[in-house]
Amino acid sequence: MAERPEDLNLPNAVITRIIKEALPDGVNISKEARSAISRAASVFVLYATSCANNFAMKGKRKTLNAGDVLSAMEEMEFQRFVAPLKESLEVYRREQKGKKEARKDKDKKADSEEQDKSREEENDDDDERMDEEEQNDEEEVDN
Repeated sequence: MAERPEDLNLPNAVITRIIKEALPDGVNISKEARSAISRAASVFVLYATSCANNFAMKGKRKTLNAGDVLSAMEEMEFQRFVAPLKESLEVYRREQKGKKEARKDKDKKADSEEQDKSREEENDDDDERMDEEEQNDEEEVDN
């Protein structure tokens, strides 16, 4: 856990970037307002985490999952965010599945290439042995 209350704040650079993306061009924000938004965001994250943890504990689990967070959002009366969060979660899961399949395909391709290379080396070894045997046979015939 955090040793000081300030350790629980979100990074200022992240907060500043989010604020700039949310505001129209040409709109500025004071340091005090940025600090207030940062503290509010930190409190929100802590509260949402605590609520989600309660759902995990009810399920006798130590790991929070996406369902816990969605249930926490509803409990905190942020129902209007549940649908967009579910959509984002589905997009994230599809991306992760695509990455996993791409890795699997890459591994299969690498394994296949290794097997092909191994077969080529075996064939080369067989060819060398046959050449040596032919030379030996020719030498025996010459003698």
